Amino acid sequence: MDRRTVSSGTEWEPVVGYSRAVRVGSQVHVAGTTATDDDGDVVGRDDPYAQTKRALEIVAETLAEADSAIEDVVRTRLYVTDIDDWEEIGRAHGDVFEEVRPAATMVEVDRLIDPDHLVEIEAVAIVDDELE
Repeated sequence: MDRRTVSSGTEWEPVVGYSRAVRVGSQVHVAGTTATDDDGDVVGRDDPYAQTKRALEIVAETLAEADSAIEDVVRTRLYVTDIDDWEEIGRAHGDVFEEVRPAATMVEVDRLIDPDHLVEIEAVAIVDDELE
């Protein structure tokens, strides 16, 4: 089975030993994704909805690099620093996934790698065809 990695190009990938995403056959696994801009700065400070939307935009871009799309997502995991923000985070998730409605889990964590991050999202997608 073929394996392909997608890189974000950050300096941390080789240090930590991870990829933005890995596609094996018809499965695409997207690593934990936070709301950052191209310079690595946090987007939507103090705004859980904006952070969720930005993280999911990055997930969508990553999926596209792996020849997949939001419509192929079957599972998301949302790690949030304040579960009281669940409605805003959930609304942003719903705005992106609408009819796709993947299996989803949201859990509160003590903190994320940057104290300004409010949410981190993982995704798994299944596509119809194998890698070429």
